[in-house]
Amino acid sequence: MPRTVWPGAAARNRATTALSEQKRSVAGVQPRLADFSPVQLLGSTAVLGVFALALVGIAVLIARFVLAIGPGREFLAAFPGEYHLPESAPVGLPVWLNWSHFLNSLFLLLIIRTGWQVRREKRPAAFWSPRNNKKRRISLGLWFHQALDILWIANGVVFVVLLFVTGQWMRIVPTSWEVFPNALSAALQYASLDWPTENGWVNYNSLQQLSYFAITFVAAPLAIISGVRLSGVWPKDAEKLNKLYPIEWARKVHFPTMLFFVAFIVVHVALVLATGALRNLNHMYAARGSEDPAAYTSDPTGLLIFAASLVVMAAAWVAARPAVLMPIARLFGEVKQR
Repeated sequence: MPRTVWPGAAARNRATTALSEQKRSVAGVQPRLADFSPVQLLGSTAVLGVFALALVGIAVLIARFVLAIGPGREFLAAFPGEYHLPESAPVGLPVWLNWSHFLNSLFLLLIIRTGWQVRREKRPAAFWSPRNNKKRRISLGLWFHQALDILWIANGVVFVVLLFVTGQWMRIVPTSWEVFPNALSAALQYASLDWPTENGWVNYNSLQQLSYFAITFVAAPLAIISGVRLSGVWPKDAEKLNKLYPIEWARKVHFPTMLFFVAFIVVHVALVLATGALRNLNHMYAARGSEDPAAYTSDPTGLLIFAASLVVMAAAWVAARPAVLMPIARLFGEVKQR
């Protein structure tokens, strides 16, 4: 019989899509987000969201159960979530710490932005070369990323020096082994949604202390050490040094460290706003506080300064584009557009 029906365009597209997915599966290539329809992406996000909410609910129920039974109540009474600092520990947050905190936030925001841009950039809009070595050429985005790194490191060095000179180090460096059971107690209280009563003007809870210590003295040095290995500062001809510290190790450390910073920022900002926004923002941005945890809970000064800092960050985010960066980069070298 003569053929009278042929598959339409939709059938051919489905066959092509199925064939391409089969080839990718055989080759071991993972599918990309672009391979899924908006409905598939929306459905997957909804399922993952429901699953995440279910896990959170289970965690809250377990934490409440643990703290409700006898051993849990005894543990909470013995370790309320914080321990007493040394008598010489300072009370309050100085102005220099507020400024350092803001600059750290600004530089980190731009470093994460430019780092992600460099990671995904395939055709840079412009390139930068130092005047004394025109053969060395890096993208304008990478130059800006490394310039921000220098500013961030300088701010960090000043912060650490002042931290130890003024005694503020005792607030974020553990001085007792009690920090660990108290950190577990604080974590259980957070998980139970019955958050610990705290006053960051006087003392951080132990979970905060360990987090601030990790971000300052562990994550930041890892980011710096791995970043130096990936930058042009690292000598290329040092064979022994390169064998001792392969560039692959630096890549495996640098990106996960950035993800750790992002996770810390999200949790940190969420808890600052959820555990007494006005009081916490007065501590962090206006150097205003008291030993009374109920003080400065209606003072909008810190909130206004925080809002102004967000405007500055947004302006810096928008300004971080080639048209603005090229005149600045030319002050330190030569810039050539593609």
